[in-house]
Amino acid sequence: MNETFEEKKHISELNPEISDENDKNEKNTPPTVSWKPKSERIEEIKELGTDNKNQSVQVLPIIGQIEGHMVLPPQTKTTKYEHIIPQLISIQQNDDVKGLLIVLNTVGGDVEAGLAIAEIIRSIAKPTVSIVIGGGHSIGVPLATSADYSFITPSATMIVHPVRMNGFVIGVAQTFNYFKKMQERINNFIVRTSHIDKETLEQMMLRSDELLNDVGTILIGNQAVECGLIDEVGGITQALDKLNQLIAIK
Repeated sequence: MNETFEEKKHISELNPEISDENDKNEKNTPPTVSWKPKSERIEEIKELGTDNKNQSVQVLPIIGQIEGHMVLPPQTKTTKYEHIIPQLISIQQNDDVKGLLIVLNTVGGDVEAGLAIAEIIRSIAKPTVSIVIGGGHSIGVPLATSADYSFITPSATMIVHPVRMNGFVIGVAQTFNYFKKMQERINNFIVRTSHIDKETLEQMMLRSDELLNDVGTILIGNQAVECGLIDEVGGITQALDKLNQLIAIK
């Protein structure tokens, strides 16, 4: 039969040693620890590129092509925006996370999805540093400039070009206005988050002598720094050092 509160109280008053022993047992009971099975952690690494361990510096890899509302072929290396956005919100809410390192090697992809990710990175109230290690092409440009401070490795490239229209387009006037406004959104974001001026950026996008059968500009390493698009040439060591400096200041 279960003892009532009054009966327990009466017993503890008669025999204080029993009461003390019960208190010790309650204090020594280990807290419930939340853990993930190994298979679940492996799947998380496979899908997100990280096991999301509780570290003070979180690494966010943006690799391959940015996948938006349309599912890309299975053989295409992609970064899915429905994975990235919850990660960023979790990083913002986690008090144990002090800073974010964004590692970029992307050919671009879905413009809406990429710009949404860039806006969220920019709005995070924690120090952020980005580094372009292979390529930061197309919508990868605003993703690189979205951080508080940006790096590019000496051999990495960035391609600046206008929003492309793929396929057969009907309704020329409406389509033109849509892409024009989309381009304005991207340009304004890049100018707002880097040191490049709007006129220089637009000139780079309209160059016709650098890209085969296309318009735009390819920037290698230090060229991206010289035009004001990226803050500094450096590697992972420099990027982490800068992030730790920003964390210390914060």
